[in-house]
Amino acid sequence: MLIESVPNYSEGRRMAVIDALAGAVTGTEGAFLLDRTSDASHNRSVLTIAGEDDAVVRALEATIEVAIREIDMEQHAGEHPRIGAVDVIPFVPLGETTLDDAIALATSFGERVADRFEIPVFLYARAARRADRARLADVRRGGYEGLRDEIAQSGREPDFGPSRTHSRAGAVAIGARPFLIAWNINLESADVDLAKRIARRVRESGGGLPAVQGNGFMIEELGCAQVSMNLLDFATTPMWQVWDEVRALAADDGVRLRESELIGLAPLAAFMDVADHAGADRGADVEVRFAAAADYLRLRDADPGMALELRLAAARSAESPASP
Repeated sequence: MLIESVPNYSEGRRMAVIDALAGAVTGTEGAFLLDRTSDASHNRSVLTIAGEDDAVVRALEATIEVAIREIDMEQHAGEHPRIGAVDVIPFVPLGETTLDDAIALATSFGERVADRFEIPVFLYARAARRADRARLADVRRGGYEGLRDEIAQSGREPDFGPSRTHSRAGAVAIGARPFLIAWNINLESADVDLAKRIARRVRESGGGLPAVQGNGFMIEELGCAQVSMNLLDFATTPMWQVWDEVRALAADDGVRLRESELIGLAPLAAFMDVADHAGADRGADVEVRFAAAADYLRLRDADPGMALELRLAAARSAESPASP
């Protein structure tokens, strides 16, 4: 059963810890580490893992061990909302794997994690057992500190594990969902209030684009404000449409877009859709069409390996024994 997981860890500044998290994956046979991204302002790292479900689960458990040992939520601070050292673990179906398969895996893994590590687990997205936990933002309400103080209250108790946060690792949200594209657009401005206003207008909850979540942040190391987004369904709202909308909203305030950055990977189809919109030759090589999409989105550090299918194929090819 082929599966992808994109766990988020509450550490983006101590490289030795981030390397240990990544090493826990690369040291697991059958698990492929396709991407790693860290952000110091958010104090957060994201790993993209793919493989057969058993290998992915073993890799995830190994990273949880590292996170509990190395990350203390009582000392953690960062821009991004979070509830634990391993903040969120989504399972995403790949290949012939169904969303129902991913839901069953998230549920069984959540129970296993709670039992082994004595950590509260909240099921979210398609694996949620309650309507008010389908949205990750609702699970994270109040952040780590709010959950720590409220978890014993009726309605805030976890789906699995103790009704108290782990002394170091807090809690973890585990779920199943279709492919999500985590994508940021950086403004040629340090006006974080503008970024927040744009995010409110572009996200679905504010009456904006369907299947888009967003927020605004100040990114100190880049010296600019950022519109940070999750695209929940690129077939419903493609990347080019989000880019165009953010560009128009920023232009209303006389601000240009500097660049965009992808957190983790995206499906190849999402880039090809942008290439079509940009007028790229449909008969051109994938690399040429990807370049056209990246140029349209001003994608930082653009590389065809940002497409999950291409990255996984390359990883599998590198692991296969050379032909005699």
